Amino acid sequence: MRADRLVSLVLLLRQHGRLSAVALARELEVSTRTVLRDIEALSSAGVPVYAERGRHGGFALLPGFRTELTGLNHDEALALLIAGSRRGAQAFGLGSALASAMLKVVDALPESYRDTAAGAAERLLIDPETDLLSRRLVAEEVPDTVVAEVRRAVLAGHKLRIHYAALDQSPKWRTVDPIGLVTVRDQGYLLATRSGEDRTYRLSRVLAAQELAEPAQRPDRVDLDRAWQERSTRFRTGGDQVTVLLRVNPARREDLLGTALAVRAEEPDSDGWLRMEVAFQDSRHAEWALWQLSTNAEALSPQWLRDSLRSRATALATRYEVSS
Repeated sequence: MRADRLVSLVLLLRQHGRLSAVALARELEVSTRTVLRDIEALSSAGVPVYAERGRHGGFALLPGFRTELTGLNHDEALALLIAGSRRGAQAFGLGSALASAMLKVVDALPESYRDTAAGAAERLLIDPETDLLSRRLVAEEVPDTVVAEVRRAVLAGHKLRIHYAALDQSPKWRTVDPIGLVTVRDQGYLLATRSGEDRTYRLSRVLAAQELAEPAQRPDRVDLDRAWQERSTRFRTGGDQVTVLLRVNPARREDLLGTALAVRAEEPDSDGWLRMEVAFQDSRHAEWALWQLSTNAEALSPQWLRDSLRSRATALATRYEVSS
């Protein structure tokens, strides 16, 4: 990976003009000693990098030195910069590679496009870390070593051993045939088959991974979008699902849709609310979703859900009773 780091170092100096060893080390995520060795290697290779001493000193390239790629117009460059602002690459362990690629994209632009494209990209934000209510959207943490091993097996078409911790189960080793990687709302998933059966594994639950030399049993080509849609459909229609008949304030309809698996029926009620038949993954999911809507929703059936919500509300009211 040293060659990539040297390229990134040159591009950083091209963009910033002058940077200290400390700043370069921070950007490249290496030690200052490594930076100094890389500077020496660049000089030996003929790259005109020099040191300026003093309070505002650092390393810089001789004026006019650059490598320029052409062929990107303004909108093409803008599209790449915007794509690079998305956090999906983090789920696949490609965050540092993406940062390096974006440096190269900016440096490759003709002079006339560079400032305008970069400035335009600053005015477009995709998937911020918090929403308007300051709720933080937390991406799942997956060790780089794990996701890198999974990614290699997927791209090489090799079998993969994973130490997987399924929900409410002890971790187990299993060998799978990887098909592809999917990221949804900053959550990464491995699509695979195991003994010929479709399997979907959450990357954050993969504790360890090992790429095997044996070729994976999988088709040469795959429509990953279609495969994900099919698995999503099976997930929504399987398991211990429960169907709830409820009434909801129209102002909170979108909140309900954001948590429900599926809406099976919907019609306006006489008082302006909506009467809906909604599917949830299980009883716990149904109770949690209705509780989030507070008095803006009413479960009509099943009765056990009404009883559970009433018990919750009674316990909460008791907790906040005013002492006499």
